[in-house]
Amino acid sequence: MPLQKDARHVGYSCSPARRNEGKLRMPYITEENITEIALPRWGSGDDPRAAELLTALVRHLHAFAREVQLAEAEWAAAIKWLVRTGKISDEKREEFILASDVLGLSMLVVQMSNKWDPAATPATVLGPFHLDRSPDAEYGADMSEGIPGAPLYIHGVVRDIDGKPVGGAVLDVWQADSDGLYESQLSVDEARLRAKYTSREDGSYCVRTIVPFGYGIPDDGPVRELVNLTNMSTFRPAHVHFLIEAPGYERVITHLFREGTPHLDNDVVYGVKKELVVSFVENEPGPTPNGGESAEPFFTVEYDFVLQPQRPSPAGAGA
Repeated sequence: MPLQKDARHVGYSCSPARRNEGKLRMPYITEENITEIALPRWGSGDDPRAAELLTALVRHLHAFAREVQLAEAEWAAAIKWLVRTGKISDEKREEFILASDVLGLSMLVVQMSNKWDPAATPATVLGPFHLDRSPDAEYGADMSEGIPGAPLYIHGVVRDIDGKPVGGAVLDVWQADSDGLYESQLSVDEARLRAKYTSREDGSYCVRTIVPFGYGIPDDGPVRELVNLTNMSTFRPAHVHFLIEAPGYERVITHLFREGTPHLDNDVVYGVKKELVVSFVENEPGPTPNGGESAEPFFTVEYDFVLQPQRPSPAGAGA
């Protein structure tokens, strides 16, 4: 075998012609061909849906980089932002969900995923502050006990789109305090401003809490830094969160917003829908919707949640 001195290393190597014998010809990567080369690789898996998602992701990422002529320094800054977003996230703080929310992606996915009967209560974003395993609460029990604020009773009926009451529906409720903070943002050991209520046989439910206030998204994280590059609002209007589940019905994640509250028209996470904007009625001291008495003025919201019947699974699903 003919040998040739390799100028780059001490020793000898085969000739270039002999080294290339039998090898597949691979194109050199260029700006023009890299997407064409990458797409088949990312579409090579056995899961058709994964292949569809991954190839679309690569295609759109490459198109974005080309459109804006992404510079290496900008790419590096974006990577550092993602790293910091991951580091600040934990089991109580979902900074990536907040990022998805402020970019409008969360609400877009909600809209595409919940195409229900117009009579059904519309869905909106989950948000980054939901916590699992909220304690069970009786009809009208106070989930705000010990927390200052104007008393608020939210009551009504859970029913289906035909008007039939839905008993046994679980209403997972949570909200921020008067400082705009959720339990997940605080160092506390007990459930705070969150609880799970169950509708009665006639579909009725009653939540006792405090009047919510609007608030700004956290100002100590990478998402707020991103939003601060714009002149957009950093605020959410006053609201209470609901996640409602009942056998035979679609799960609905929604809010109730206070009518007239600031930022209804520029919610930083795009979550407001007109069907979810409700009147907070002020009442003099006296009987309350949970059958009790209030010695101080209180507010009430009356709202019926309308559930969408569960859609049948596609044929062959789970096979």
